[in-house]
Amino acid sequence: APSAACCHVLPTQSPAVMTKLNRNVSSMPRKQRKALHTAPSHKRRKIMSAQLSRELRTKYNVRSMPVRKEDEVMVKVGTMKDREGKVIQCYRKKYRIHIERVTREKTNGQTVPVGIHPSNVVITKLKLDKDRKALLERKAAGAAKGKYTNRDVSMGSVD
Repeated sequence: APSAACCHVLPTQSPAVMTKLNRNVSSMPRKQRKALHTAPSHKRRKIMSAQLSRELRTKYNVRSMPVRKEDEVMVKVGTMKDREGKVIQCYRKKYRIHIERVTREKTNGQTVPVGIHPSNVVITKLKLDKDRKALLERKAAGAAKGKYTNRDVSMGSVD
């Protein structure tokens, strides 16, 4: 006869467990990694986004942008910290960007660019064209839509 503590009994879910927010995106690490490493190029562009500097953030009211060639960036994390330069290549296949003057020397004397992940840099100057300006305007409009102003907050306490 099977015992009372059988393996088919499911544990009860505690109320403190947070549920998924988006049903279309898996929360399983295995599926997250698969999605990252099999992502097509247009999705890799968006994944390869970097924060904007404080000045650009206040100017455009946008927090981050996909990095592109000829943007000027500053490395914020790692052994190349505080190095500045222009992006010379976006290597989407490896999720890395190459920055001018961020290089290392190989044992044979050849200098090669060091790949930096875009999350470790801050964009200090944007290369703007009409598509990029339109993207900034769209993102700023979306950011302004959900924000509370000081006037909204002060009016809320009037009740």
